[in-house]
Amino acid sequence: MSIQLFVPKFRIEECLEEIRECLEKGWTGLGYKTIEFENKWKDYTQLSHAHFINSATAGLHLALKVLKMENKWEDGDEIITTPLTFVSTNHAILYENLHPVFADVDDQLCLDPIDVEKKITKKTKAVLFVGLGGNVGQYEKIVELCKVHRLKIILDAAHMAGTRVDGKIPGHEADVVVYSYQAVKNLPTADSGMICFKEQKHDELCRKMTWLGINKDTYQRTSSKGAYKWKYDVEFLGYKYHGNSIMAGIGLVQLKYLDQDNAYRRQIASWYDQHFKKVPMQIRTIAVSPNCESSRHLFVIEIDHRDEVLLALNESGIYPGVHYRDNTVYPLYQYGQHTCPNAKRLNERILSLPLHLNLTKKDVDYVSEMVIQYTSHSGGTHGP
Repeated sequence: MSIQLFVPKFRIEECLEEIRECLEKGWTGLGYKTIEFENKWKDYTQLSHAHFINSATAGLHLALKVLKMENKWEDGDEIITTPLTFVSTNHAILYENLHPVFADVDDQLCLDPIDVEKKITKKTKAVLFVGLGGNVGQYEKIVELCKVHRLKIILDAAHMAGTRVDGKIPGHEADVVVYSYQAVKNLPTADSGMICFKEQKHDELCRKMTWLGINKDTYQRTSSKGAYKWKYDVEFLGYKYHGNSIMAGIGLVQLKYLDQDNAYRRQIASWYDQHFKKVPMQIRTIAVSPNCESSRHLFVIEIDHRDEVLLALNESGIYPGVHYRDNTVYPLYQYGQHTCPNAKRLNERILSLPLHLNLTKKDVDYVSEMVIQYTSHSGGTHGP
């Protein structure tokens, strides 16, 4: 038996039909399906704008780039962020010569608003909130803080495709939301993402930035009329960040099943919960906010002797993961060490258990039983 952390599920025949259509029409790049997917995503989320890009990392960079340009931020201005995230979140801040300031996380692994407020200075320009695992933590309090202090808010929703709060997709209050459709995400393609700005002028600037600063993309030029439809201007130093129609075609299929798939992910999480509530002193499950219907991209537990348990699970054919290492352990971000004690503590204690659509209840029972067994053998109870 081998139970992996992530195994993406594709409706293969439907995806192939979408790809076939692109190939038959001879349009596999920007435009055509990318526009269709953008419109479907706006319908699904009710967000004002959506631009399909080649990765969420590109989206985070664009978010910082556009907001910096439009608000005339200076090099060295500060963005408050979390140390408990994939490094692309914080790399994107450095791409624009801005300074990541790390605030601690709460027990849901999301930014702690109390520590965020402590870290605000005259140089603070924005808060970058990560909805880790699909949860929203205390996001609403972060939004209120940003209003009070007149800060921009960037929502890294890489794990949040399909997450709802009080029945609605979060992000309408953010200046920009960035989603990931990377290979193992809840809405998997091979790699791609979506960036959703609140303001139209930001969306328009972003679209130029994703196509090398050119003011008309190839699809616009092809669909327009006139002798000079080939002609374009280069207004900015931009990037090759746009998405393509092959990935968008796969995304269109995956979107049809997103809510259904997320419902099954929540069922898997509930099976885990049923097991671990029997041993609360040994295993703490990372809770989801009461008003949040999480996408459940991750199921995370906190345990003693995490590395020992992880190795023992591997020997039993179970392959969990860790989301994530405290970024301040990396040389680039070492200046932030000792500023976020809860993140540092959790860095050695959190474990992400297998969670994907191919899991059965029997699989979850087996994983749970092994986790309980090896955690019991490691001794002790969970920390404060």
